[in-house]
Amino acid sequence: MKLEHEVELRVRYPECDPMGIVHHSRYFIYFEIARTELYRLNGGDYRQMEESGRFFVVVNADCKYMKPARYDDILRITIKVEKVTRAKIVHEYKIHRGDDLLAVAHITLAMINREGKIILIPEEFQK
Repeated sequence: MKLEHEVELRVRYPECDPMGIVHHSRYFIYFEIARTELYRLNGGDYRQMEESGRFFVVVNADCKYMKPARYDDILRITIKVEKVTRAKIVHEYKIHRGDDLLAVAHITLAMINREGKIILIPEEFQK
């Protein structure tokens, strides 16, 4: 199982404020894109998982912003699995523009069922 992945994307106009700077909330969308691609790379399918009644939810998220991303920048989003337990998965994210580190984040996920009750993370995610 691959524990790190990198996604590249270009900042689009509607992701920016009137000054051409990426709005802080958009970074979490970029993190979600990277997390989905890492899961897909490892053979996962969010749609199939959710159809089976299992859902990942964010229980903690923090982001430190160092430099702004701007319209039309090409960003490199790196995701790394930091920790997996029976109850949670912690990812670290870094966003770079070239050699510049723009942001670092940590997001913790838990798994719930359709009723919203926390359930144990299956072994397939713990490997």
